[in-house]
Amino acid sequence: MTALSQARQSRQWLKRAAVWSVAPLASLLGASARSSDVPARVVKITAQRFKYTPDEIKLKPDEAVQLEITSLDFVHGLSIPDLKMRAYFPPGRVTTVQVQFASAGVYDFLCDNFCGEKHEEMSGKFVVAV
Repeated sequence: MTALSQARQSRQWLKRAAVWSVAPLASLLGASARSSDVPARVVKITAQRFKYTPDEIKLKPDEAVQLEITSLDFVHGLSIPDLKMRAYFPPGRVTTVQVQFASAGVYDFLCDNFCGEKHEEMSGKFVVAV
């Protein structure tokens, strides 16, 4: 192989590498630009032994949501099993969690940090519908 053909192969390889590495980046930048066009909806949730307020939250599919969770009395937890998501929040502080549900349905959430005798009743649901 001559030096000239090696140089051509090297340039072709660099061009392919550039296309393969830039294409995913460009699509990510486009996706983030599209998703930032619509700000996340803020939903405030209060946790107190043995309830969440509100305990039912209505959302739309693919709606970006920012949960702002405040505990009034204890270090509670929030688990959304369908999203495999968990968060803990100490009393008196706002904990922010981003969620988004791709499809319609009812998604349960519950306290997963034992908070007393009625801990099992501390739950709620996201109702996702068009």
